[in-house]
Amino acid sequence: MRESILTIPINEVFEPRKGCPICAMRNTVEEHISEYIMGAAMMEPDVRMETNALGFCHYHFNGLLRQNNRLSLGLMLNTHLAEIRTEIFEKKKTLFSKPNKAKKCSEIDETCFVCSKVDWGVSHMLETFFKMFRIDEGFRRLYSQQEYICIPHYTMLMNNAALTLKKDELKAFEEASDKLVGDYLKTLNADVGEFCDSFDYRNAKKLHNEDMEHVRNSIERAIEFITSRKPDVK
Repeated sequence: MRESILTIPINEVFEPRKGCPICAMRNTVEEHISEYIMGAAMMEPDVRMETNALGFCHYHFNGLLRQNNRLSLGLMLNTHLAEIRTEIFEKKKTLFSKPNKAKKCSEIDETCFVCSKVDWGVSHMLETFFKMFRIDEGFRRLYSQQEYICIPHYTMLMNNAALTLKKDELKAFEEASDKLVGDYLKTLNADVGEFCDSFDYRNAKKLHNEDMEHVRNSIERAIEFITSRKPDVK
């Protein structure tokens, strides 16, 4: 399949053959969106209206904080807090309304500006991904050579594949995906088991051998495989 502005980003996350490529896809979109809103877009009225209304989830608040641009984040937080204040706590009651402040507050962390944009970006990239899988034998081979697909993105791919691929294409995709998840799950399970066994006195100091890095980092890898996110604590 000839490369284009749509296929290049897909190939870029699959060619390294390291980790879950859909995580890499999401992370790339996530990074672009976070940099965008912390830059000049922060002062664009339409963007500020969205960030005021949607806010950010805990994960993306942390991501924005890590960019070390506290003024940009502070400006967005200032107007977001004002939105919460005026729309929930200072909004005048009308004759027919009885606002439930607690219910409205519970909905604040159910939306996130970054999540909504990332979901949109990834969904469009997946359209190209499935098209490449359908018509490009080389890309199908590249997909089958990935290190693994994490559990959340395996679920997402399976749900989308059933709506996108034809019966024979779907069968080939399911087989390749099941193998990627199943093989890695077996290896990861063995590594975590070996990590646990290393605390037996009979295996004293074995965990510190140079060739045991895959066992030492197995807990973090397992969390990432199950959640699609690297743990913050090591």
